[in-house]
Amino acid sequence: MKDNNIQEVLSLLKLFLPEVYVGSIFHISPDFLKKRRIKGIITDLDNTLVEWDRPNATPKLMEWFNMMEKSGIKVTIVSNNNEKRVRLFSEPLGIPFISEAKKPMRRAFHKALASMGLSKDEVVVIGDQLLTDVLGGNRSGFKTILVVPVSSTDGFWTRLNRKIERKILSTLKRKGMLKWEE
Repeated sequence: MKDNNIQEVLSLLKLFLPEVYVGSIFHISPDFLKKRRIKGIITDLDNTLVEWDRPNATPKLMEWFNMMEKSGIKVTIVSNNNEKRVRLFSEPLGIPFISEAKKPMRRAFHKALASMGLSKDEVVVIGDQLLTDVLGGNRSGFKTILVVPVSSTDGFWTRLNRKIERKILSTLKRKGMLKWEE
């Protein structure tokens, strides 16, 4: 009975483990994705692509989007933020989006996948939070990439999530499940 409980806990912890952990979105190149047979990206917006309080894409981020497009890699932004915020960011770039996604719930991930016309094994979920992006992506059966948040400041709920994430990361590290150093 005790072994079953340990296995259940380890299975739950694996839901919070990204496949890859990188310093920023800019460490993810088309070659990096193509080697993994990835043709589509579902990405978070706030503190993944830009600071949570930055209204527009930076020139460097616009170059990254263009590089993905030229390489035939589809990108969809899936954000828990409100429609106005996500639309004002996404529309000028011509990037499809889903706002008020309620991550880690699966619905928005599946909607994004359907709109891209790809299979789960061809799509990666990228985000800065374990509790929304990684958990939601893993629960939905996608490969996941965790990025370091682009800003050290967060809104109230995200600050709360980060405290929980630190505890989860500490447990993963203690169990020898992390493949990287923070």
